[in-house]
Amino acid sequence: MKRFIATTASLLLFAAAAAPLQARDFSKGPIKIEQPWTRATPGGAKVAGGFMKITNTGTTPDRLVSATTDISGVVELHEMKMVEGIMQMRALGNGIELKPGQSVDLKPGGYHVMFIDLKAPIVKGKPVKARLTFEKAGEIEVEFKVEPIGARAPAGGGGGHHKH
Repeated sequence: MKRFIATTASLLLFAAAAAPLQARDFSKGPIKIEQPWTRATPGGAKVAGGFMKITNTGTTPDRLVSATTDISGVVELHEMKMVEGIMQMRALGNGIELKPGQSVDLKPGGYHVMFIDLKAPIVKGKPVKARLTFEKAGEIEVEFKVEPIGARAPAGGGGGHHKH
């Protein structure tokens, strides 16, 4: 029986080690942050995007107002959208509104966190720590899982739907 237990435990540890690293979820009060992720960057890259799904499960609105990290000199909240057939990106001075019960997807081609003036390349397998600041919920520490260069979504998860 002991041999069976030891073998089973060894197999479970091996399976856990072999499984792909999943992006973690984070929360504070009514704010839920699902699968924060970013992409690895080539040497010399000066910018990168950060993506996640944020849900306000509460009954009052909140707003993501800023983000900080040690990997870049500046972090901004951005939006990309098509304007008269041209893709435009702009910083969001007022942050991202989260209405009660609303989810907002930060994803490539839409809302995202912009890491500007990278201090070093972002490397797959080395999570990026950051702090998101919300108007009411306050600060939430998160880790962005690093996906390969060019990834369109986190491994094991598809993008969600953007709602306003």
